[in-house]
Amino acid sequence: MKKPNVMLQGTGSSVGKSILTAGICRILNNRGLNVAPFKSQNMALNSFITKDGKEMGRAQVVQSEAARTEPRVEMNPILLKPSSDVGSQVILLGEVHKNMDAREYHEFKPELADKVLKTYRTLEKDFDCIVLEGAGSPAEINLRENDIVNMGMAELCDSPVIIIGDIDRGGVFASIYGTYMLLEDDEKARVKGFIINKFRGDVSLLQSGIDMLENKINIPCLGVIPYFRLHIDDEDSVSLRFAHQDTKAITIGVVRLPHISNFTDFTPFEMEEDVKIKYLKSIYDFEDIDLLIVPGSKNTIEDMVFLKESGMQEKILRLHEEKVPIFGICGGYQILGSLITDDESHESSIDKIEGLGLIEAVTHISHKKRTVQVTGELNGTFMGEKLEGSVTGYEIHMGVTDYKEKREHFVHLETGEIDGIVKDDGMVIGTYLHGIFDNDNLRDTILNFIRKSKGIAGSKKAESFNEFKDRQYDELAKLLEDNLNVNKIMSIMGIGEA
Repeated sequence: MKKPNVMLQGTGSSVGKSILTAGICRILNNRGLNVAPFKSQNMALNSFITKDGKEMGRAQVVQSEAARTEPRVEMNPILLKPSSDVGSQVILLGEVHKNMDAREYHEFKPELADKVLKTYRTLEKDFDCIVLEGAGSPAEINLRENDIVNMGMAELCDSPVIIIGDIDRGGVFASIYGTYMLLEDDEKARVKGFIINKFRGDVSLLQSGIDMLENKINIPCLGVIPYFRLHIDDEDSVSLRFAHQDTKAITIGVVRLPHISNFTDFTPFEMEEDVKIKYLKSIYDFEDIDLLIVPGSKNTIEDMVFLKESGMQEKILRLHEEKVPIFGICGGYQILGSLITDDESHESSIDKIEGLGLIEAVTHISHKKRTVQVTGELNGTFMGEKLEGSVTGYEIHMGVTDYKEKREHFVHLETGEIDGIVKDDGMVIGTYLHGIFDNDNLRDTILNFIRKSKGIAGSKKAESFNEFKDRQYDELAKLLEDNLNVNKIMSIMGIGEA
């Protein structure tokens, strides 16, 4: 039996599909429905590991959190992780399938349609309703053949469609009209409404345009969402996140690697009132840094080449000499080492490269990918102060790191394994753990040590990151409730008024 559903498609990328999907999931859950998000194909370098060790896109994890349900790989059966300008690693139902270029993947898509629909059906069995998200735009007519993420997916699961347009970019009426008019007649019949997102100003001045557009395409406007900023992980906010710069007491510098992955690791710092995240894009950005983070990477060797050629390697080593603490996560951890090898070209055509040499360790890139959630106990120091307490996180990496020197271990895992290393009295730390800063005790400890070193009076204890996130989802839901015709959306889904 078909369950109620609706699909949010956009006039293009970054119009707000992901975050509006999350908000609608929270609204429906607030109304007593057990709701699941679904995106058949996601292209992103931000990923998450489920409890059963499967890899999925972070956007669907955010949406599942908003829906108050456990993330499941079925919510994102296909994840494409770009490894070059023309190729991606294809993650199928949480496991690595193979690397493919764009043409090879396009030819592979017909084989995926049945798998995607079967996966969707498993969610239908377990949930009251499903909110789907498209990718890019359904008006990319050159990609319509074999489509499994926009109108092709809507057809597979018989879903009504709502189109989202971003007015902040300008030309929202043309983009919605053009998107709709490029659809085939049967696809147009699925479109039951449109939403204008990211509006700044007096909505009454927009009404005449809305009326004219409704008359031209004969579908209703379901709401106008004002421009807002909430601290919610969102693929569509990538450019804003990298550009956002504030003046705060503490500056955490994150190296802007060309193949940066899982930049959502740093979201917890954004709720700290006295902390600024500064993404370092060139050698001129390395001033006034209190903590430097080398983040995850989808192509560690190529990113190490970038650090050498850009002059950023020298800047990082200079910060180390100046006693600025340096933290490497996953690929960033590998970069901290003395050597990275990739003899079988799993990520790069370069077989080996010297790392930063801040840790005497060698990483061998292998074909086997480690994907696991972990729990452990902190064991080491930061800026000379002892780290204590339990931490949780998840690992996603294809490298094995061997140490050439005995140093403090960063985390002792419950399995008896070791994750990471601490060097130079806690001034250099490397770890494979993504989500490490989600741990409130570690984040508080790190920031309070920095505050102490800068002579900032008193220590602070931040609120629970999970409670903070939940409050953000509630704020998002309220914003959408105030500006969307929610009862109409539920009617479109086949739920009716609640």
